[in-house]
Amino acid sequence: MGKIILTGDRPTGRLHVGHYVGSLRRRVELQNSGEYEKTFIMIADAQALTDNIENPEKVRQNIVEVALDYLSCGLDPEKSTLFIQSQIPELCELTFYYMDLVTVSRLQRNPTVKSEIQMRNFEASIPVGFFTYPISQAADITAFKATTVPVGEDQLPMIEQTREIVRKFNSVYSEVLVEPEVLLPENQACMRLPGIDGKAKMSKSLGNCIYLSDTADEVKKKIMSMYTDPTHIQVSDPGHIEGNTVFTYLDAFCRPEHFERYLKDYSCLDELKAHYQRGGLGDVKVKRFLNSVLEETLEPIRARRKEFEKDIPEVYRILKKGSEAAREVAAQTLSEVKDAMKINYFSDEELIRAQSEKYSRSE
Repeated sequence: MGKIILTGDRPTGRLHVGHYVGSLRRRVELQNSGEYEKTFIMIADAQALTDNIENPEKVRQNIVEVALDYLSCGLDPEKSTLFIQSQIPELCELTFYYMDLVTVSRLQRNPTVKSEIQMRNFEASIPVGFFTYPISQAADITAFKATTVPVGEDQLPMIEQTREIVRKFNSVYSEVLVEPEVLLPENQACMRLPGIDGKAKMSKSLGNCIYLSDTADEVKKKIMSMYTDPTHIQVSDPGHIEGNTVFTYLDAFCRPEHFERYLKDYSCLDELKAHYQRGGLGDVKVKRFLNSVLEETLEPIRARRKEFEKDIPEVYRILKKGSEAAREVAAQTLSEVKDAMKINYFSDEELIRAQSEKYSRSE
């Protein structure tokens, strides 16, 4: 069996540049690399409903937004299977079976779950679906026998839980499931891009995002309001690059050729950082450079999105076709799981024959 990728996003809003550097850019590269036999990209609407159950319209409306972001970034339905999680009922059945392989105390120790519960102020009123979503995620990954899961660093505990479930299932029943490997972003800045306000995480709920679909004016306005170094008051003041959001974004997006195009006074990012640190370089100049760099990335994405927006029914057709293809794969895995668990009563001819002989002898 060749290498297989499974990854995806929750449709709770448009995707932002944090998604782009953390996963989307890499997904496109991997899709086009020729190294992977199959690539599955999931719009995780069922998972999104675990903490949006009273607002299903929010999830429903954002399905197409996420799909448009996928397509505009270069995910190709001819090379990658784009599908909607809720349209694959086999995932729910796999989740149900996997629940017997995980204890409540193990879920409670999952660092990602703990931080998400705290962030959403669930405290003691945790929806069961949300609490068990690491098990659901394991079903998503194993249904497609993914060998590789591109994720951010904050998702490592989730993948480890999947690996534990795979090992437990394979030891109790038989070697059916594939234990996935993690593929992290290439550099530290891409692992968790901060919000424009300097907060640790770019989040739709915090309103500190630069969206892939933002206009050029919106992007510029957000960049010019970015958190930098509060001690860098005068241009002549020495500045700090640690915790400086503008430089974190440059670490994630900037390439050497950008200096030749937009800031010829410097040959590389290290030289720019050194000038800022010794003083004599203003925030506005650095922000304008970042804006040019980001626009080079975002303008073609924005243009492709406008083209796809002209035929929304075609976007839904792509998702429907992808969901049908994904369901075939998941159904095959579920069949193998049920065979291993010996709950394949009607397809197990040996069982039926043995029972028949047993009762024939008793007559």
